[in-house]
Amino acid sequence: MSAATGVIKDLEERGHGAFVENVDDDRMVINMGPVHPATHGVLRLLLELDGETVISCEPIIGYLHTGMEKECEDQNWRSAVTIVTRMDYLAPFFNEQAYSLAVESLLGVEVPPRGKYIRTLMAELNRLSSHFVWFGTQALDMGAMSGMFYGFREREVVLDFFEMVTGLRMNHNYIIPGGVWEDLPAEWEPVCRRIAEIVPNRIDEYEELLSRNPIYLERTRGVGVLSSSDAGALGATGPMARAAGVDWDLRRDVAYDAYGDLDFDVPLRTDGDVYARYEVRMAEMRESIRLIRQLIDGMPSGDYKNMDTKLTPPPRSELNRSMEAVIHHFKLVTQGYTVPAGEVYRAVESPRGELGVYAVSDGGTSPYRLRVRDPSFVNLQCLPVMTLGGLVADLIAAIASIDPVMGGVDR
Repeated sequence: MSAATGVIKDLEERGHGAFVENVDDDRMVINMGPVHPATHGVLRLLLELDGETVISCEPIIGYLHTGMEKECEDQNWRSAVTIVTRMDYLAPFFNEQAYSLAVESLLGVEVPPRGKYIRTLMAELNRLSSHFVWFGTQALDMGAMSGMFYGFREREVVLDFFEMVTGLRMNHNYIIPGGVWEDLPAEWEPVCRRIAEIVPNRIDEYEELLSRNPIYLERTRGVGVLSSSDAGALGATGPMARAAGVDWDLRRDVAYDAYGDLDFDVPLRTDGDVYARYEVRMAEMRESIRLIRQLIDGMPSGDYKNMDTKLTPPPRSELNRSMEAVIHHFKLVTQGYTVPAGEVYRAVESPRGELGVYAVSDGGTSPYRLRVRDPSFVNLQCLPVMTLGGLVADLIAAIASIDPVMGGVDR
């Protein structure tokens, strides 16, 4: 059976028999990307079309490959944070958090409560900033240009806070094994409360713009449908799976850092289409604000990172009076610390789903092997199922609803 015949039989089974006639005469194979604004990065799609109907869609990746997993093997355990933070560049704190949890499991160290709360605060703010980009690009791809301006307006507020805390707008190198690199600055609380005050009203504006917009509804309802069974078979996680009715969220079901102390809901929908994914992410932003308020109110005092001298350089004040402190500082910076031999998998709930790190140590100062399960890579494999039998215009909506980040796909 040829590939085209197989596609035709699949269409017949799904109730698309009208597309079978004259397929050989009308069928067209074209490239979309890798340089195309609607593919959200250097993603290439090999499309087989019957007129404007998608007969097959094959994602072709690798145009942004940087070998970050392999590069970690040339870094010590601490400096590898500077590599992993660059994978999903819209959610760098989640990259750092998953990696740090894995290293901490191998080391058997505990993060102080304040460190856990700071990590969780930064992660939920990062979820907001990432979803703002999704909202802007999803709206823009549907022709609602105002949505892009709105989303990036609020994202700037969050990124300004990141810059205040870490000194950088992205690739922060802030969450590290043992805690966080620096404590929150003295003025963090009023700024963070201001974000929690502004964002809900802005989300109201987003929903007023799109939620009942007849053009947006026409372009998203019943489009790019992913069933719960297909989501499970393909390994989809995050908003992709929850929009299809898969009730799974690592923050609740495998609680890590401060999530076990917090009260929040996991938004679910059952339609599995582009609009359901829109609803889930909009609800998730409101839940993130709810979490941020709890984290502000419950922020503990004390150490922000594990002060074990094995992990932490001595205080600057000791370097002027202790040669041992200078030597210890020099060894930690140049050589790093050793991690007991073993292997571990730890995962976090990133804005796109389960972001996992499988780390292997041979007892040395560098990772022996590092493997990352990036949700963008996995979720992108759902695209052929979601778009089969739809229109090319629906393909654009489906890609935007996946919210892929090619830095994570081509890591």
